[in-house]
Amino acid sequence: MPFMTAPALRTDVLVSGGGFAGLSLALALGGAGFEVTVVEPGPAGGGGKAGFDGRVSSFAPDVRRMLERLGVWQRLPEFQSVREIVVSGGTPDGHASPFFLHFGEGDGDAPPFDMVENRFMLAALNAAAADQPRIRLLHGARIETVETGPAGVAARLVDGRPVAARLLVSAEGRDSPLRERFGIKTTGWSYGQSGIVCTVAHERPHDGIAQEFFLPSGSFAILPITGNRSSIVWTERDALVPAFMALSEPDFAAELARRFTDYLGAVTPLGGRWAFPLRLQLARSYVGRRFALVADAAHVVHPLAGQGLNLWLREVAGLAEAVVDAGRLGLDIGSAAPLEAYERRRRIDAALMAAVTEGLNRLFSNDSAPLRLVREAGLGLVNAATPVRRFLARAAGGRGAADAPRLLKGEAL
Repeated sequence: MPFMTAPALRTDVLVSGGGFAGLSLALALGGAGFEVTVVEPGPAGGGGKAGFDGRVSSFAPDVRRMLERLGVWQRLPEFQSVREIVVSGGTPDGHASPFFLHFGEGDGDAPPFDMVENRFMLAALNAAAADQPRIRLLHGARIETVETGPAGVAARLVDGRPVAARLLVSAEGRDSPLRERFGIKTTGWSYGQSGIVCTVAHERPHDGIAQEFFLPSGSFAILPITGNRSSIVWTERDALVPAFMALSEPDFAAELARRFTDYLGAVTPLGGRWAFPLRLQLARSYVGRRFALVADAAHVVHPLAGQGLNLWLREVAGLAEAVVDAGRLGLDIGSAAPLEAYERRRRIDAALMAAVTEGLNRLFSNDSAPLRLVREAGLGLVNAATPVRRFLARAAGGRGAADAPRLLKGEAL
């Protein structure tokens, strides 16, 4: 590693990206005795003191157990448990399908998921990391150069600081520079859709019930959060999105109301609104020489099942377990064996989720009359078949997988 001339900052694991996935991985490994350095280009602060900006995420029961084990969940000031989910078809003019699929607490032995404002979760992760003596947080920093060799990883930050590690992890997002630097290609395609994300206030209480309507242009999810508020994930055709994003607040609220119908009363947008292009993207490999990908750096799936973030954190649990188990056996944590074990187990989950979301999107995001009959009948049949419905609910919450990583079971690493 020839460019290491100045004394290097030494660490066991170097993580690029201080978001949900990067900080969760640092907490898992730091709690197991490893020295972890997290490099994050953004500023310090964690976002918890900032005003509400409209961004919210859902957390499945197994991921909540993991965050409780890591001491993160207990730091949240509030969250909203979702008691029921209703999935149905319909049209923007308010004509709902008579067939629907309903999940309740009894189907999965736990609330289907919990909703948390992103600012609260990020603040809780940052606070937990700041309290962990084995974690070093470097905000406003970025990796400029990196080399890997038999002895480890040698990186240099943009401010000139050298860092030596045994393992490098990218949690940088879908456009990961490190993934490109390691020559890992991706495969995928655009859906021709964008996700519009915002939060609204409404007159009537949501009672902890989430709704997902499948419209011809894509899904429209209404996800309850604290108070008389809901998070909206609205899938729309790319060609129409710029016009919706340019609408005034009253006109945008009117478009939302058309899709809501009136079951929650009048709706008022809160905070900002965002639009992001939807695509399927899978990395052809999750690992390289002393290098691993997690979260969106490894894969991007359609948000209609609400499982993207949960898939991220399940991968974090899998990578942390592979590293910890290798360390306890006296193996090199950056060697091929633990990284290949991680990749074998987690790529299957990502491929399966990609296939499921791809199939659902193709089935529901159209206005074909024959397909509409098939999907509506399918919803009704699954809803009537209690064992099938409960199986799906438990699978979405991470229940029943005997080989699940220990953190997802609420166990210590």
